[in-house]
Amino acid sequence: MKKTVINISIFITFLLIYYLQANLFTTFNIAGVMPNLFVILVLFIGLYMSKLMGVAYGIIFGLLLDLIIGKKVGVSAIMLGTIGFLGEMFDKNFSKESRMTIMIMVLISTIIYEVGSYVINYFLYSLELEIIPFIKILLIESLFNIMLTIILFPLIQNLGYEIEEEYKGNKILTRYF
Repeated sequence: MKKTVINISIFITFLLIYYLQANLFTTFNIAGVMPNLFVILVLFIGLYMSKLMGVAYGIIFGLLLDLIIGKKVGVSAIMLGTIGFLGEMFDKNFSKESRMTIMIMVLISTIIYEVGSYVINYFLYSLELEIIPFIKILLIESLFNIMLTIILFPLIQNLGYEIEEEYKGNKILTRYF
């Protein structure tokens, strides 16, 4: 029952983030660049739930975004699924206790998402390479995501540990017996 409540809460969070992206951050942006809260959400799902859940939510959220926004279907799904997978890899190799570590994870995830999306769109749309504007957008979006992570870190960490307890549990003793 608790897992159902968690999954419903995550979907409601997705809708809330979409509302913020569509309404608040269109007016509150830096040089026309908005943060990408979906990268942060899927990263934390991968960190605190599991690789499978991170990839599944990443693909589902990416498909929903592609359908709502009207871009080529699949680009966001591929990249958010990659971020969900990356979240589990970060969980196995790094500590989630440090705010600095989480900021670095968000930075790496944002860079991977944006570069991957740019490369996929380059091949799908046969776009002209515009490196300088892309780097400018990437830097601003990365800084924006890091700032929001700093602000939301205590909330995300507390909720994340509750979700992790439910999904991963404390199975230390069961490994040895």
